[in-house]
Amino acid sequence: MTVVIAGAGIGGLALCLALERRGIEFVAFDAAPELKPLGVGINILPHAAADLAEFDLLDTLASVSVKTRELRYVNKFGQHILSEMRGRYAGHEFPQFSIHRGRFHAVMLDAVRQRAGSDRVRAGHRFESFTETPSGIVARFRGPDDSVVEVEGDILVGADGIHSAVRSQLHPADGGMLWNGIMMWRGTVEWPVYDEGDTMIVSGDMKEKLLYYPIAPGAKPGTMLTNWVLCGEISKGISAPPERESWSRRGTMERAHPFAKNFRIPGMDVLALIEATPEFFEYPMCDREPLSKWGTARTTLLGDAAHPMYPVGSNGAAQSVIDGKRLAHFLEGRDPVEAIRQYEAERIPTTSAIVRSNRQGGPERVVDVVSERAPNGFDRLEDIISREELIAISKGYAKMAGFSLNEQRA
Repeated sequence: MTVVIAGAGIGGLALCLALERRGIEFVAFDAAPELKPLGVGINILPHAAADLAEFDLLDTLASVSVKTRELRYVNKFGQHILSEMRGRYAGHEFPQFSIHRGRFHAVMLDAVRQRAGSDRVRAGHRFESFTETPSGIVARFRGPDDSVVEVEGDILVGADGIHSAVRSQLHPADGGMLWNGIMMWRGTVEWPVYDEGDTMIVSGDMKEKLLYYPIAPGAKPGTMLTNWVLCGEISKGISAPPERESWSRRGTMERAHPFAKNFRIPGMDVLALIEATPEFFEYPMCDREPLSKWGTARTTLLGDAAHPMYPVGSNGAAQSVIDGKRLAHFLEGRDPVEAIRQYEAERIPTTSAIVRSNRQGGPERVVDVVSERAPNGFDRLEDIISREELIAISKGYAKMAGFSLNEQRA
């Protein structure tokens, strides 16, 4: 069996590692001219870390990340709502890693090339189209010299991200990306250690939110490489997102300041944090309507190509890793057509539920509910919402998403 993969991001590389582990042939192509360590902070939850343990990557990842201890929800005035322990601190077998996406990607890419060979992941090849026959597929890529490269295989996996060209061919009538009117500004900066250097903060509500978490030790003593995400509603309702050319454009304080100025978190100067960031970027918060079927008999999707979701609950990268591991699991020793059928039957219901939950705030709905009931803050949290209701929101999401051992504390 040979698996042809369009896209060598986190999900595509997870599939590569899982296939290599099982002795299944593969080749992955990525449109980027060079696979560089790009992006900002992400989180790898314990259920995805369990899959990474199979790839013998945990020690390497631990050396370039933070093992997150606590997630703390507060309102925009800094008033405490709920805290929950994370990873091994919550009793999981595996940690939660907060890590720079580029570093995570580099660790995975190095592992694939060392174990399977440097030619198994080829940059500068943009997917163009595929043809499927009863016995296999032919995928066509536009190479670095602008020539068309045809590759034969048994199956094709579209792991080419939220703008997936594979998905476009599979689902030409797909309604496209949906934007909820929220713009995100995201950046990383060396910043003084806050609260032991292993705590995540979620503050505000769905229309005006701040996420803060360290992702690696800093270059100077007493500092951490710190990731922040600022969200602000700039348009009402669901609509088409901005043109693709405006994605990942450089952010400005002029656009971010009206939202950043509203956060009052004790011990954290939010405006200073953002102003100190040399370069940050802006992205529309988008997803797609879940599909009832991802592919065909010999073609399927994975990661953001299959189920792009709002970045709520720290779950996007985790679900991409799980996709890769589960697809490889079903391919081992099975007819590829049956393997794809079983993969989609398992993963589509789970990921579709997460997409829909994230639209409602996912576990971060705890701050939304408090903001709705007490927009100007509160004197006693228990007069606004019970601890049981808060924990039910958080635990319900954890169970649905597959990491339900977290222990919450008030």
